[in-house]
Amino acid sequence: MILAEVKGVKTTDELTNEICKATDMVDYFEKNRAELQLNGFSESLGQWLKIKKCTKAAVARRSGLNRAYVYQIFLGLKTPSRDKVIALAFGFAMDLTETKKLLQQAGYRELYARDPRDALLISSVVHRQTILEANELLYDNHIECLE
Repeated sequence: MILAEVKGVKTTDELTNEICKATDMVDYFEKNRAELQLNGFSESLGQWLKIKKCTKAAVARRSGLNRAYVYQIFLGLKTPSRDKVIALAFGFAMDLTETKKLLQQAGYRELYARDPRDALLISSVVHRQTILEANELLYDNHIECLE
């Protein structure tokens, strides 16, 4: 399962170091199966629905995104931007580790503490704020809100 070990997520640097040291790539793949992006993003979203015990409608509502657009993402018909993936993380009420994993699954960089916008988003996620509260924090600091 792709999300089997969310709390034990390895960094990209750790995986890269393991690849450099590996003498047998089959062994590397076996040891790191949970870290690899084997499924499409829409399949990962389906797994998150089960893990978080929520519905697509609830995720759409809490994400602040257009409901039809969210359903298209879940069906694999639309590829969301990084901001939309972050909005989905708010929709799932994810913690910071889960948000990082979701961004990785979508092929985007994680929230970066040195980036002022990302730092504010990290704070919002950690403090379990809604997407509306996160956007207010961004706006109050004269930083672009989530799309």
